[in-house]
Amino acid sequence: MKKIIAFVLVFSSVSGYSQTQDTSVTQRKNSAQTLIDSKGGSLLMAAYGETHYNQQFGNNTRYNGKLDVHRQVLLFGYKFNKKTSFITEIEIEHIKEIFLEQAFLNYQAKPWLNIQAGLLLIPMGIVNEYHEPTTFNGVERPVIDNVLVPSTWREIGAGFAGNIPNAGLRYQLYLVNGPLGYDGTAKLNGGKPLRGARQKGAQVTMTSPDFSGKLTYYGIKGLDAGISAYLGNTESSLYNNLNRDSVTANSIADSSSVGIQMLGLDFRYQLKNLETRGQFILSNLSNTDQYNAFTGNDMGTTAMGYYIEAGYNIASLFRMKKKLAPFLRYSNYNTHQKVNTGATKNKNYTSTIITTGLTFALDKNFVVKADYQQSVNGNDVKTETFNAGIGYWFR
Repeated sequence: MKKIIAFVLVFSSVSGYSQTQDTSVTQRKNSAQTLIDSKGGSLLMAAYGETHYNQQFGNNTRYNGKLDVHRQVLLFGYKFNKKTSFITEIEIEHIKEIFLEQAFLNYQAKPWLNIQAGLLLIPMGIVNEYHEPTTFNGVERPVIDNVLVPSTWREIGAGFAGNIPNAGLRYQLYLVNGPLGYDGTAKLNGGKPLRGARQKGAQVTMTSPDFSGKLTYYGIKGLDAGISAYLGNTESSLYNNLNRDSVTANSIADSSSVGIQMLGLDFRYQLKNLETRGQFILSNLSNTDQYNAFTGNDMGTTAMGYYIEAGYNIASLFRMKKKLAPFLRYSNYNTHQKVNTGATKNKNYTSTIITTGLTFALDKNFVVKADYQQSVNGNDVKTETFNAGIGYWFR
């Protein structure tokens, strides 16, 4: 709890660094927003990708290393006119898996109001929206954005997004389909609660929409601070063709759905050569006692995680004009922070991860990375991994 309080205090102090709006600041943009705001022609194109090497090691055990073209992504946009544009993102993972990560229409009704509809990224945390490899330290994405925020998390929906420069604010408000918690088999689990339940826009099941929203403040030079919320229920195939008058059938269907109340806090702050960032995720999951009884699963009632990271560009020490930044990240998560009465907490579902490494930018759009990661779970089982990779982004 002391660590949580310390994180919130750091978040608050960075967010409240200044009461004065700095008119020289600009908001950070992900690949989709960059294309939307592009001043180029009607047809827009961009790409990013990364290739990784992962090597686990231990005192008395040998492991093979793994090489992987983890992802190669193509982005296409088309501007029908000054107000209307379409953005899509096609990802090839591990050479053989093809996914659609975004596909949405953007209509700028007012300078501060955009109407968006289609396959949308859920605005939760940092990496789910800003996942180009040049935007974060470390070869792999932070573990919180895998276990608690199931990046890349995208669902079909519609809503509003906008930028208010005079206030240094960006907002996003969407109604989307929920994760699929049950389709004849349980899709939720205690270790990674929502990851296996993402519907990704493929033949989506929906009973009622969920809410997803985020407010980001960027009114201080170098700072982005955000608060995110996700509220709703997981979807279930058992609600299809359901007789409303059948008490038993409705009770069974209700047992196959879980309520989600997720809160996220995040910040990114750069002061000259110093870069810091942090994230806190808290998920309250309701109806898990009935879900576990129905599916035989082990969902907890509260999942929590956070990380804090700092890096420093030391290139000037070597008279280099490129970026050379060592960094350190401390992460902790527990998907069994709280469980139902009578249930046993699984210590394998909690972990502390320390990641230290180096980011070398040959160009602002091309990076070489290496890091060492040590993970210790609740049963004191330690895992050590060396990671290296390259990443790029261009348009």
